[in-house]
Amino acid sequence: MQAFQTYSPSEISLHTTKKDCWLSIHGKVYDVTTFLEDHPGGEDVILHVSASGDATQAFDDVGHSSTATSMMESYVIGTVEGYASGIKPTSRHRLPKQEQPPPSYSFTDYLLPLLVLGIAFAAWYYLTFYSKATA
Repeated sequence: MQAFQTYSPSEISLHTTKKDCWLSIHGKVYDVTTFLEDHPGGEDVILHVSASGDATQAFDDVGHSSTATSMMESYVIGTVEGYASGIKPTSRHRLPKQEQPPPSYSFTDYLLPLLVLGIAFAAWYYLTFYSKATA
């Protein structure tokens, strides 16, 4: 197995252009400069995630194929300094997502649709039976 060079997150963040683009995914550093034009999602997608730091979340969210994952190995140039499995490097932290409270349902949430349905039924009944009788 090849011994990889270790890169700091700040050093990786210097490589975010079309001519020099590195990504950090799952603690490995990838030089994807030559892959930018070939990426099915377009080069802008990769450039955007390279500028945001660790691209692990973005990579996992897309759900890449096993072929894409195996292709990545040819672009590995090193590892991220201070990376522990499942923990991002310490220099860039994202704010935790705020959890939203579960929705609360009240009686009026059910009453309004029933009222609209009742009015629609009454209008249909009136137009179908009473308007024919008077015409």
